[in-house]
Amino acid sequence: MPAFFDLEFWNAANPELWVAVGLILFLAVVWFAGGFKFALGALDTKAATIKADLEEAARLRAEAEAMLAEIKTQRDEAEIQGAAMLEEAKATAVRMAAEAKVKLEESIARRTALADRRIANAETQATAEVKAAAGELAAQLAEVVLAERVKGLKSDPAINIAVDQLAARLQ
Repeated sequence: MPAFFDLEFWNAANPELWVAVGLILFLAVVWFAGGFKFALGALDTKAATIKADLEEAARLRAEAEAMLAEIKTQRDEAEIQGAAMLEEAKATAVRMAAEAKVKLEESIARRTALADRRIANAETQATAEVKAAAGELAAQLAEVVLAERVKGLKSDPAINIAVDQLAARLQ
């Protein structure tokens, strides 16, 4: 049981009684001086501050979540845009490769045609040179053969006419 129910507690020589009386007087002075109101006001102020801080923290959290959602949206948009750019680059590369292939084939065809024309010109020129050389050789052989035949003979005007005609035809 508590000590203040004991008769010894209420004895004036008991120091615990005077401590209790001092405590009661102190609390009464604090009460009349407004200390409890001040303490409660300070506690209310502190509670209001804490509540304001909590509300600010909640607002900041909501703001951060909104920013996070916006950043995620921007990231998703950037990924979509990057994928689109990649697809466009691939399509461009395929198109450029096809164009390069066509240009290469055209270039090869032009060079082949040019080489064929040069070969045809060279063949025509070689044929003309061979014909000219054959004509000259035939003329020389004919001259030699005729000169051998006519060596012993006097010059025959028919042979002279035929040689002239042959020379004119060969040129």
